[in-house]
Order: sequence, then structure tokens, then C-alpha cells
Amino acid sequence: MGDKITDYIKKNHPDIIAHFIIQEDRRGIGHAVNLTKEIIGSDEALITLGDTICEYNIAEVLDNPHSVIGVKKIDNPGNFGVAYINNDKSIDSVIEKPQIPRSNMAMVGIYKIKETNILFECLEKNIAENVLTYGELTITDAIECMIKKGVLFDAFKVDNWYDAGNKETLLHANMILLKKFNFTADPSKYQGSVIVPPVSIGEGCVITNSVIGPNVTLGENTIIERSVVNNSIIGEYANLSDIVLMNSLIGNDTLIKGKKRILNIGDHTTIDLG
Repeated sequence: MGDKITDYIKKNHPDIIAHFIIQEDRRGIGHAVNLTKEIIGSDEALITLGDTICEYNIAEVLDNPHSVIGVKKIDNPGNFGVAYINNDKSIDSVIEKPQIPRSNMAMVGIYKIKETNILFECLEKNIAENVLTYGELTITDAIECMIKKGVLFDAFKVDNWYDAGNKETLLHANMILLKKFNFTADPSKYQGSVIVPPVSIGEGCVITNSVIGPNVTLGENTIIERSVVNNSIIGEYANLSDIVLMNSLIGNDTLIKGKKRILNIGDHTTIDLG
């Protein structure tokens, strides 16, 4: 996955000065952030988690004179980091996945840190003292350390939040974003096929005698023949034929032949052919 991210940024955003760091030892988000210490130095940092999709005004976040954390009111905050917020929208404290939450304001995985020197001090302290929550070095514990040192954090509420860490929420986010930005495609480009918007079809796709949509995202250079696909996300260089797919996630470089059910699927892919 790291190689795919690197390739995507270099291909699609060559103007960005980008640094890529591999977390070889998966010890938690706090540990991953600490690996960036030499690159960030004392600069401000905007940290967003890769499985988080949110709608919010980023200008308000960047213009806030304080460090800030994105939050959203939800019914099951105990599955996430939780923020306890004062009346003036400042954050009193944070805790990672509390068993009995005293707040329903979940942290959505967006953090703007102005005092990065103190962030790294807290991360180093937690590493040295082996401060772990659920076996991981968390950014939540580091932020709580920062708050105790006097750093002021403000909370900002995101408009919409889709925790894309599981299939259902990722597909729902895909549907919402396709509709929001009115994605569509020209059906005349695809022989004998019907395109039902909204859909996003990457460059180089070949689609014949198929029905695609609604709510489908296709990666680049995917081939689909004699198939029906809806409410699904298909990766790059996938090859699908004689198959009906609904509510599915299909990885890159995937081969699926429906009639004989010969599967060669990408990582983290769930397909029910029943």
C-alpha cells in the first residue's frame, strides 16, 4: 500500500514536495507520527488519518490561532478517541476508546498541531515510559500529555464524517461523494454498455456489454466485460468478466471470472458470490 501511495502522489501531484516514511514496526499512530520528527522539526503540522473522510472548512482550521482537533457527535464514541470539551470550545482532556465515555464527541482523526516541539517531547516521553493504550502508542495519549503541559486545543466540528475503516462506511462515503460532486461518464465510450450515474471511471478503462452504476468508482485501466456492477469500488488494473457485483470492494490487479468462480483477488477484499 505504501508503494501505491508514493506512486500516486508522484504521478498526480509532482509539484508537491513530498517525503515518504515507512513505519516498519506498527506500534500505533503516535509511533508513526514520531517517525516524522526530523522532517517536521518545529513547523506546524496537519495530521489526518488515512481511513478518515470528512467534510469541513479547512481554512477555518488553518486560521485558528490554536492547535485544533476535529470532532463529531456520535452514538458510539467508545470505539474512538473521545474529547471532553469546555463551553468555550477548548478541550479539557482526551482519552482513547474509553469503556464508559463521559462525552459523545469522538475525535475524527484530524489534528492541527502548532506546538509540534511539545508533541514530540510527549511522544518521546511516552515511548521511554512505555505508555500504551490497548497495546499501542497513541496520538491521543500524546495530546493529553500536551494539554497537561498547558497547550491549548480547540475543538472544531466537522460537517460529515465517514470512518472508512470498514467496508460499509467506505461504500457509503463513496456514494455520498459521487452524488455530491455529480460524477458521471459518457456511455458512448463503452461498447454495448449502460452507465447509470453517479459513477467515476478512471482513465484507460475498457467496458463492454456491461451495466455500471449507480455509485461505482473504477480505478484506472480496469477491464469489465459482460458484467453488472453497482454500489462498489474497483481498484486499478482489475479484470472482471461474467460477474454481478453489488456492495463490493475489489483490490488492484484483481482477476474475477464469474461463471467458473476463479478468483485472484487483492488484499483486504471481501466478495460474496452466492
